[in-house]
Amino acid sequence: MKTALVQMNPTVGALAANTDLIISNAWKAFKEDARLIVFPELAIAGYPPEDLILKDHFCNDCALQVQRLREELPTEAYVVVGTPTSKDRKKYNSALVFHGSEIVGEYHKILLPNYGVFDEKRLFEAGTEPLIFDIYGRKAAVHICEDSWEPNGAAVQTLESQNLDLLINLSASPYHRGKLINHRIDVLAQTAKKLNTTLLYCNMVGGQDELVFDGASMVFAPNGSRIARAKQFTEDILYYVPQASSLPGTAGLSPAPRKEHPLPDLEEVYEALKLGLKDYVNKIGFKRVVVALSGGIDSALVLAIAVDALGKDRVAAVTMPSQYSSSGTLGDSHKMAEMLDIEFHEVPIKGLYDQFDRELSKVWGSDKKPGLAEENLQARIRGNLIMALSNEYGWLVLTTGNKSEMAMGYCTIYGDMAGGFAVIKDVPKTLVFDLCRWRNEQSPAMPQSIIDRPPSAELRPDQKDSDSLPPYEVLDPILEDYVENDMGIQSLIAKGYDEAIVRRVVHAVELSEYKRRQSPPGVKITPKSFDRDRRMPITNRYRN
Repeated sequence: MKTALVQMNPTVGALAANTDLIISNAWKAFKEDARLIVFPELAIAGYPPEDLILKDHFCNDCALQVQRLREELPTEAYVVVGTPTSKDRKKYNSALVFHGSEIVGEYHKILLPNYGVFDEKRLFEAGTEPLIFDIYGRKAAVHICEDSWEPNGAAVQTLESQNLDLLINLSASPYHRGKLINHRIDVLAQTAKKLNTTLLYCNMVGGQDELVFDGASMVFAPNGSRIARAKQFTEDILYYVPQASSLPGTAGLSPAPRKEHPLPDLEEVYEALKLGLKDYVNKIGFKRVVVALSGGIDSALVLAIAVDALGKDRVAAVTMPSQYSSSGTLGDSHKMAEMLDIEFHEVPIKGLYDQFDRELSKVWGSDKKPGLAEENLQARIRGNLIMALSNEYGWLVLTTGNKSEMAMGYCTIYGDMAGGFAVIKDVPKTLVFDLCRWRNEQSPAMPQSIIDRPPSAELRPDQKDSDSLPPYEVLDPILEDYVENDMGIQSLIAKGYDEAIVRRVVHAVELSEYKRRQSPPGVKITPKSFDRDRRMPITNRYRN
């Protein structure tokens, strides 16, 4: 029996379009002789649908698309599709098995994740019963994502005595750095081995707001070995033939599993950022984006990702030099725009800054020494200018702040934080450097001097980031342990970090929560991002 795992990229709420994709891909797979065709979790609705599930009419509209599938899928194949279902006003995260214009099986997800980015207990009732069905003489069962992630959990236990031939898992498992290699493969292999069955894992692909789904659908043998794998970060159909089949139209087929290799670490992160940006822009409907190009490394990385994701004709950049901008950063901005062959504008801000200063001096006095207010004023002038370009031309503004800056509050609210999508807000500064070096190794995208120059906001004479922050190679490991690993001050000190720096970092992180709450969404690439994973109170005096 030839199986097809259809790794599709749905759009949340685009019910008819998602169903069109299901139907067209099902027929494509059927014409390639697949007789078991599997789609991802909640493929009709898109994932995560969040509070759309609470709307009865949304689930009713999903049911209309289910009826379309009964009428339009190939009747000779078994097709397994994820969709929300509703019964007695209770909502379920479900998988439906179609065959012969009928629904021959319905399964409700048993383990509803309620951690990190997941909030399924808010939306769904948990299922209680397994679904076991016969497919061409083989005994198959269905899981939905989390059900297979707990080898000793209830969803696996219900199947232990069933002597299955196949376990079909429909997933929408979001990406973070290292998840595929360090966790996902291992836990699915454990489940296959525990049940002594072939496990077919079909994962979603695509960007949805902050989340990126990386695909990498897989087939595991009963001994837990991985015998087939689809591509990452792109739509794909993974065909799997366990043995020659006697089904009509499939005689003579022999096993030829495809096993795509995992991407190297930096390429994987870069591809996640590209896909997250591309799908956010395209699914919302923006035609072009704009980047404030400062000549610094953060805006350089954002610009390179934008051009690689969208193409140079859909990207514009603007540099807005002040009296503190160096000839080096200004020249590098022009040079990078030329290297990438994009639309580029220069809008100096000194005249606007001087006018603001004259008017404000009437309030704060002409003898006031320049300080933080004047620094932030420059950033806010730039924010106004780039948002004016956005309004005039319909461009989506891509902000350029990284995770280290967002953590410490080293950013200006209503200034450099102003925009529509924060591409690298979950990328630590040290990783920004690594990604820029990697990108330039593929083909020149930015002047080397951007990578070599010490980071600076250039809001006062001879300013360096290190004037206000610990060195990034010191800061980033502390932030990872505090934010992502939830270590407290005493644990951080015990680990060997300098106590004064630790207390300074913790204070800054908690003090800056109000800023982060007002920042644009951005691509999640770490195990715990500020957007969806970490929910801290703004009014908060706990520092431990």
